[in-house]
Amino acid sequence: MSANHRPDEHEIGPVAEFVVERKIRFEDCDPAGIVFFPNYLRMLNSVVEDWLEHIGCPWTDLVSVRHMGTPTAQLDTSFVSPSKFGETLSFHLRIEKLGNSSLILRHVAQGDDRIRLRARQVIVATSLDTHGAIAWPQDVRHAITRFMENQ
Repeated sequence: MSANHRPDEHEIGPVAEFVVERKIRFEDCDPAGIVFFPNYLRMLNSVVEDWLEHIGCPWTDLVSVRHMGTPTAQLDTSFVSPSKFGETLSFHLRIEKLGNSSLILRHVAQGDDRIRLRARQVIVATSLDTHGAIAWPQDVRHAITRFMENQ
């Protein structure tokens, strides 16, 4: 194997991901009838909320009860192909890396067998009281790790 060789998904085994579908609504679109790009960011935030609930750590509990936030510290996005009013997109979320207080997520939005958006998002666990970074609580870290082990 050469030094430049990069394994693909088939070589490293199946990759588990969280997938949620969302219909593109009129409110998501600009006058041209395609998704207005900032609305994709709202959609990605909804995907993260749904994923947190899926792993047993509802965002409502993190924010309202634990006074913990998960703001986006970095977001790199490629808008690959336009999405139109009425289409249904599949949003795929994978974990790239879990840090002490950070989490790197990979997103792909797909519709009609075409990728519409790719994003790499870094979220950070924070205290809503101090607005500073905190370590992921053990139970949340355990839930994320359990999800990653299925990747």
